Amino acid sequence: MKWPFARNAREPGWLVVSLRPDELSYVHGQFVQGGSSVIDQCGTHPLDGEYAGAEKMAKELGFGRYQCSTLLAQGEYQVLLVDAPNVPQAELKTAIRWRIKDMLDFHIDDATVDLLAVPPNPAGGERAQSMYAVTARNEVIQACIGRFDAAHIPLTVIDIPETSQRNVAALFERDERGLAMLYLGRDQGLLTINFRHELMLARRIEVGMQDLQSASGAALEEQFQRVLLELQRTLDHFDRQFTYVPVAKLLLAPEPGETGLLEYLAGNLDVPVERARLSAAIDFGSAAELEPEAEWRLFHLIGAALRHESKAL
Repeated sequence: MKWPFARNAREPGWLVVSLRPDELSYVHGQFVQGGSSVIDQCGTHPLDGEYAGAEKMAKELGFGRYQCSTLLAQGEYQVLLVDAPNVPQAELKTAIRWRIKDMLDFHIDDATVDLLAVPPNPAGGERAQSMYAVTARNEVIQACIGRFDAAHIPLTVIDIPETSQRNVAALFERDERGLAMLYLGRDQGLLTINFRHELMLARRIEVGMQDLQSASGAALEEQFQRVLLELQRTLDHFDRQFTYVPVAKLLLAPEPGETGLLEYLAGNLDVPVERARLSAAIDFGSAAELEPEAEWRLFHLIGAALRHESKAL
C-alpha cells in the first residue's frame, strides 16, 4: 500500500523496519534484475517499551536517507481470494470493494483495500482470473503510520508477509514451474506458491516453531503430521484449481535451529523438499551476515527489502 505523501528515496532499495513496543528491527536491501539481489544492512535494537527511544535510534541509524517500508502483523489484515470482475481497470478496486463487503466483520467504509492479481493461464481458457484483495481496518493503517511519524521514520509502503515471502521464493524459481515455500513463524506457518514471480496461493498453517521446539517424541511426530496434512491438502487443491502450474518443489524457509521437519517432509511428500539457502540467491554484505536464528527472525523483512514491483500491493 503506497501513500501519497511518499518522499523521494535518497538511497536505492528498501529499508524495511519492524517497530514494536520493545524492539526495532531493520533490513536494507535491493532487488537486482538478472543478478544477485543484495542485503547489505540489518539489525535489531531493544527499546524501553511503548516505542520509547525509536526516534533517537532511527536518527542514529540514518533512516531518513532511505525509502522505508514495514509489514503488517498477523491479525492486522485479511487476504481474500475473489474472481476478478469484468469491469474497466479504473473501476476494478471499487468493484472489488463491493464484492468483498460481506466477507468482512467490519464495514467496508472502514477498510483499506488493495489488490494482487493472480497470473492467468498462459494458454488462455474459460476460467475467470482471480485476485487477492488485501484488506485492513483504516484504524490499523493510521495507527501504523502514526507510530512511524512519531519516530520520524519516512514510511512509504506498508507491505504484508505474503508478498514478502513471494519475493524470496521468486529468486529460486526455475523453468516456468510453480514453487511452494513454507515458513514457520513463532506461532503459525505461512505457505505460498509462486508462478512467474507472482503469488498464486497463500495459506496459513496453525503450527508454529514454538510447537515444534516444545515437543519431542510422539508429540513432535504429531506436529509434523499436522504440517504434512495441511501441505498435502493445499497442494492437492492447488493442482485441481491450477492445472497449468506444475509445482516443482517445496522450499522450507530458514529455521532458528534444526527441527527434523525437512527430513520428515522430504520422506512423506510427493514433491521434492529442499532447504531455502538464502545465501545461494542473495548477496549478504559484511554488515548483514546472519546466524540461523536471525535469518529466521528477519526472514520476512529480508523479503520485503527485495520489493521491486512498480505498483503498490
